[in-house]
Amino acid sequence: MKYSITFCLACLLALPPAFSQIKLNPAPDRRADEGEGPFERLIIRGAIVIDGTGAPPAGPADIVIEGNKIVEIRQVGVPKVPIKDSDRPQGATKEIDAHGAYVMPGLINLHAHVGEAKKSPNAEYPYKLWLAHGITTIRGVPAENVAWTQSEKKRSAANQIVAPRIIAFHTMGSGENWKGGPVHTPEKAREWVQWAATQGVDGIKFFNHPPDVLQAAIDAAHANKMGTVAHIAQPMVAETNALDAARMGLDVLTHYYGLFESLYKNEDIQHWPAEFNYNDEQHRFSQVAYQWDKIHPRGSKPWQDLIDEFLKHDLILDPTMTAYLAGRDLMRERNAEWHQEYTLPSLWDFYTPNRENHGSYFYNWTTWDETAWRNFYKVWMSFLNDYKNAGGRVTVSDDASFIYNLWGFGYIEEMELLQEAGFHPLEVIRGATLHAAEAIFDPKGKPIEYGVIRPGLLADLVIVDENPIENLKVLYGTGFLKLNDETNQLERVGGIKYTIKDGIIYDAEKLRQDVKNMVKAQKQQQ
Repeated sequence: MKYSITFCLACLLALPPAFSQIKLNPAPDRRADEGEGPFERLIIRGAIVIDGTGAPPAGPADIVIEGNKIVEIRQVGVPKVPIKDSDRPQGATKEIDAHGAYVMPGLINLHAHVGEAKKSPNAEYPYKLWLAHGITTIRGVPAENVAWTQSEKKRSAANQIVAPRIIAFHTMGSGENWKGGPVHTPEKAREWVQWAATQGVDGIKFFNHPPDVLQAAIDAAHANKMGTVAHIAQPMVAETNALDAARMGLDVLTHYYGLFESLYKNEDIQHWPAEFNYNDEQHRFSQVAYQWDKIHPRGSKPWQDLIDEFLKHDLILDPTMTAYLAGRDLMRERNAEWHQEYTLPSLWDFYTPNRENHGSYFYNWTTWDETAWRNFYKVWMSFLNDYKNAGGRVTVSDDASFIYNLWGFGYIEEMELLQEAGFHPLEVIRGATLHAAEAIFDPKGKPIEYGVIRPGLLADLVIVDENPIENLKVLYGTGFLKLNDETNQLERVGGIKYTIKDGIIYDAEKLRQDVKNMVKAQKQQQ
């Protein structure tokens, strides 16, 4: 008997105790059949290279990798003309035939959570979804708790697990071994930052702190060559908006919080409805969108002044538009075609509207709310595009596992949203690679080690048979439907073919099949 998708998803509401796991399992050790390499001399043959800097695609080119480093990118011909073997690098111990395929740097996700056990009991699931979509580095904000993340970070760096490289950001006061208690003063903030630096923490994620505590923490982080990113939550924004935080030296602003509040024209704080309660998430997330017409308009002096100040302080914007996409079209996100095969029942149960799970707030989502969010996106996108055009850096992230937003798939959605905002696909890819790498390495005072296809950098690469500049949809794990004019049939094309991390070649289709098998197995437990 066949059931409709709606029925199948609804039946996930009652899950057995097996899905009520408390502790997130780390990834299993990488098996011998998971990934090939690194190789003494790997040559990717005949590729069209998108290097990540914003430069146009060029090829055919041969890319030479020795161990985990790129050592040469050699242009070996011109399109539609046979390549002379005499012009090509030799001595490969392993070759990939990439003639006609496109190669990009590995993608970098600056806003990642590995998730909670009740969403996905096993870290292997999000890891493989990310790698299957070409994401070779994640910045956990946080990925999980400090000790767990440090362990997974080391195992990933050693390629003992099938996982992206992990950069570990944590919130102030967190850490199982932190004995200093809550962080409420500048002195305590500096103390926690010093402790975090000794634990291998790479940076700090801010949510809700008084201005003096925030300033002390940012200064201490920079003194320890640690990065900073802020989700300026509504309880904090009345005292510190995005402009205030930029002036304090914040490195990255994530989401939209504090941005609109920096542009108010007739109010100083948002004029919440009388019945508003921050702890009711539908109140919180619906009312955000109603700011769209409360700010100085695009092109006005305050609009341009804000862009100029952000540029002065070199603030990076990491918008995560995909995280709130259901707000403007709930039906689209809830019924995205990948959920049936790629979304775990336990994660779907978390998504299903309820008053306790974060981001599951669609109790009574109305056309009024969606209309406000559509208008909000128009303004938000305009600012992001203007900031990019002025020279500002805008990066790509997913903040997945909330609000019908699935790991990997949500990241490609974010890339599409930036194109909708006015970015050329090459600018989108630059934000996902070079600019994201700079966000990681600038606070360390170091040049990037990955993020561009360039000799001397790490061999983190993505190979896809279709042209992502023509259509970013080819990067989705599900690919996209395209008419074959010879057969007059729709065919599903695209999907990343190989993800290479640290010189190790992962078959992306096999990664996706592993994820499908995990979903099938959990469904069978119902």
